[in-house]
Amino acid sequence: MKRMPFEPPTEHYEERIKDIDEQICNFIKQRKDLSDNDPGFPTKQLISTWAEKYDFHEEFLNSVFSHFLQEEMFRPVVEPKGFIRNIPILKSFEKDDMFFSITFVRQFENASVIHFTIDTDASDEYPREFREHTFFDLSIEGAEDYECRNEGGGGSRGHTSYTYIVSPALPDDFSNIHFVFRECKMPFQKPTGFEIII
Repeated sequence: MKRMPFEPPTEHYEERIKDIDEQICNFIKQRKDLSDNDPGFPTKQLISTWAEKYDFHEEFLNSVFSHFLQEEMFRPVVEPKGFIRNIPILKSFEKDDMFFSITFVRQFENASVIHFTIDTDASDEYPREFREHTFFDLSIEGAEDYECRNEGGGGSRGHTSYTYIVSPALPDDFSNIHFVFRECKMPFQKPTGFEIII
């Protein structure tokens, strides 16, 4: 999914606030460092107190703090280029009636594309039964650091698939690579505690 380039909403910038804006950036960095980049979210009481004290609307402050939880979304996007080959993986994990699998990895010169599928027996489900929507974040345990981006997914009753772009490209030998999928809830990618290692 290609991200649209950001265009500033105005050509005007008040130069007198430049030092304040830099301090805001400095405080955001301090916030990340002090919280080990896991700050959580201010309580409703704190938001209400700060909104009154500093003359903001509560929804505005909620929006500001929610953006701090989504920094990963703004990393530079790597688009796979230079297709090389498909590599069979055939790794799986089973829990209750759910079967999780990676059947192959699509190798490119600058990235790898992982296809993750979830299959379950849906024969006993009512067609209109509501299931809470969750998704899976991917991280790679290996010899180097990999950036993993969920490109979305879809499915039908009993079958779901997700696609991830991993950069740099994974090695062709996956014997020392572990794919770690962590289930999250929307919004704000709240981990459920369920983890799959394939």
